[in-house]
Amino acid sequence: MTPEMIVSAGQASTAAGGFGWLSLIVLAPFVAAVIIGLLPERFENAIRNVALAGATVSFGGSVFVALGYDRTRGGLQFVEDFPIVESLGIRWSLAADGWSVVLLLLTGVIIYAGVWASWTLESRAKEFFVLLLVLVAGVFGVFVAQDLFLFFLLYEIAVLPMYLLIGIWGSSNKVAEAGPFALVFRVLDVGGKEYAAMKLTLMLLAGSALILAAMLGMYWEAGNTFNLTELAETEFSSTLQFLAFPALWIGFGTLAGLFPFHTWSPDGHAAAPTAVSMLHAGVLMKLGAFGVIRIGMMLLPEGAQYWAFWVGTVAVINVLYGALSAMAQTDLKYIIAYSSVSHMGIVLLGAATLTTNGWNGAIYQMVAHGVMTGLFFALVGLVYGRAHSRYIPGMGGFVKPMPFVAAAFTLAALSSLGLPGTAGFVAEWLVFLGAYESAHWWWTFPALLGAFITAVYVLAGVRSIFYGEGPPDTFHDLEDAVDSERIALWILGACIVILGVVPGVLMIFIDPTTALYLPTALR
Repeated sequence: MTPEMIVSAGQASTAAGGFGWLSLIVLAPFVAAVIIGLLPERFENAIRNVALAGATVSFGGSVFVALGYDRTRGGLQFVEDFPIVESLGIRWSLAADGWSVVLLLLTGVIIYAGVWASWTLESRAKEFFVLLLVLVAGVFGVFVAQDLFLFFLLYEIAVLPMYLLIGIWGSSNKVAEAGPFALVFRVLDVGGKEYAAMKLTLMLLAGSALILAAMLGMYWEAGNTFNLTELAETEFSSTLQFLAFPALWIGFGTLAGLFPFHTWSPDGHAAAPTAVSMLHAGVLMKLGAFGVIRIGMMLLPEGAQYWAFWVGTVAVINVLYGALSAMAQTDLKYIIAYSSVSHMGIVLLGAATLTTNGWNGAIYQMVAHGVMTGLFFALVGLVYGRAHSRYIPGMGGFVKPMPFVAAAFTLAALSSLGLPGTAGFVAEWLVFLGAYESAHWWWTFPALLGAFITAVYVLAGVRSIFYGEGPPDTFHDLEDAVDSERIALWILGACIVILGVVPGVLMIFIDPTTALYLPTALR
C-alpha cells in the first residue's frame, strides 16, 4: 500500500486547518504548566490540582481518540494541519494511526499515575510540575507529529527538561562516575545527581546532532519538505540511505538505551525522582525506539534492510548485557534501570526483524514495558521513601509491614520475566516469533537466554526485599502505600493484567497499522 493510500484510508475525522483532539492532548499539559507558573508557590493544593487536571485532560483525550479511531478504515485519522513557517514548509501537522493511539494511551496512563505518585512532593513542587508537564507535552506530540521538523522540535522539548528534573529533585546518592565523560565532569566539578543529569543531557544532545544531520539530508534531497507523507513517497538515493539510517538508528537509539550508548540511562534512572523515573523509562525511552521505526525504517527502507543485521545483533547484545548487568547490581534502582536496557533491546530486536509479528511485538513491548517499569519505579520510590535505602542485601521481610507494595512489586516482576497472563509475555512472544521468522533466526536464542536471566534476578530481588529475613532491627515503622499512592499502583497493575489477559484491546490498533506500514518499509 502506498503512502497516499495510507493517508486516504483514514482521512480526518477532524478537518485539516484547525485545532482538534490531538492538539488538545498535546497542549493541555503545556497550558497547565503555564497556569502553574502563574500561581504563587504557597498555593500548593492548587498547583497539584492543576497538574492533575492537565494530566487528566490528556489522558481523557487519549481515551476519546482510541474510542473514536475507525479501525475498519485504519491509516491516519484526526488530521490537523496548518502552517507555522510556510516559507520553510514547517507545519503544525498532527494525525494518529493505530500505533499512535496505543502510545498516547500509554503516555496518558503514565503521566496520570506520575502526578499521583508525586502528590506528596514538598520541595519546589511548582517548578517540578511545570517541567514535568512540559516534558510530557513533548512526548504526546512526538507520537502524533506528521511534520519532521515538528517531530524533532517536540522530541527535544521532551528530552531537555530531564536535566533540571534530575539535577534539582534527583537523589543525592553517588553514582558511578566513569566512562568517556568522566574527565569533563571532574573539570566541571559535578557529581551525584548533577553528574547524572549532565551526562544524560550531553549524550542525548550528541544523539540529537546525528538525527538533525540525517533529517537535513532528507529535507534537501526530498525537495525542501518536512512532510512525512511526502518524505515517504521520496525515493532517496542509496548513498543517503546508507549514511542516514545509521545516524538515525544511533541518534534515536541513544534515547532508547542502545548499547554501548546506554550508559546515561542507569545513572539517570538512579538519580531521578519517582515520577521522572516513571516517565523516563515508561515513555521517554520509547520515543527513541519509535523514531528508529517511524523515521528510520519507514522513510529509509533500503538503508533499514541493509543495516537490519546490525540493528538486530546489537539489540540481542542489549538484551543479554542489560540482563547480566541487572543481575550484578545491589542498588534497587540500578536493577530496574539495567532491566530497562534489556527490555528495550527486545523492542529494537522486534523492529530489526522486519516481520509482522516482530513489529507488532515491538510496539506491544513499548506499552507493556512502559506500564511495568512505571509500576516498578513508583514502588521503588515508595520503598526508598520509607526505608531510606535502595541497598537490596540490607533489606528483608518488607512483606509484613508493606503487603500492598509487596503484591504490586511481585506483579511487576512477573510481567518483567514474561509470565503468561501478563503484558510482558504477549510482547516477548511476538518478538521472539518474529525473530525466528526473520532472515536471522538465530537472534531468537540469545534473546530467550536474556529472558531466562531476567527471571533469575527479578525473582531473587523480590525474595530478598520482601520475603527474606534481612538484618534484624534495621528498619522501623515501615508503612504501606497510602490512598493517593495506591491510585497509581492500581492503575498500572490493572493495565499489566488486562494487557496480558486480553491483548486484543491493543492488537486491534497495532496489527492493522503494521499491515499498512511494513510493505512500505520493505519496498
